[in-house]
Amino acid sequence: MSDNNVSINVERIDDHMNFRAINSEGKEILMDASPSIGGKNNGVRPMETLLMGLAGCSGIDVVLILKKMKQEIADLKIQVTADRVKVADVTEFKDIKVHFQLWGDLKENKVQKAIDMSLEKYCSVAKILERSATISSSYTLMD
Repeated sequence: MSDNNVSINVERIDDHMNFRAINSEGKEILMDASPSIGGKNNGVRPMETLLMGLAGCSGIDVVLILKKMKQEIADLKIQVTADRVKVADVTEFKDIKVHFQLWGDLKENKVQKAIDMSLEKYCSVAKILERSATISSSYTLMD
């Protein structure tokens, strides 16, 4: 399969709303609905996987960009929070906040530039989500 084609298989794994999503390399995540609609909390909610994808995508970008800038990044943690609003029969994210915690010998201007480059230019997940949501970012340099 070429890099341009993505294949994900999803299978129901119990008699409720618990699903296993598996990529073409056999990596998997579990998804489930909330108990309020019959789920059993056996996995993440599908909408949460979007936010996880945003954090992972941007995190990869930020690490790569900082390394190209010759910055010594020792560690990175990302917290994503989002507001969901009802639009017609569905809910969408409207306001997404991405907060980066970074450790290492890092210059603030380089960190800000790396985050901006990721969220504004390189992160495909951010580009998709920005069609319906506002994405803002912040960061803290940790000791």
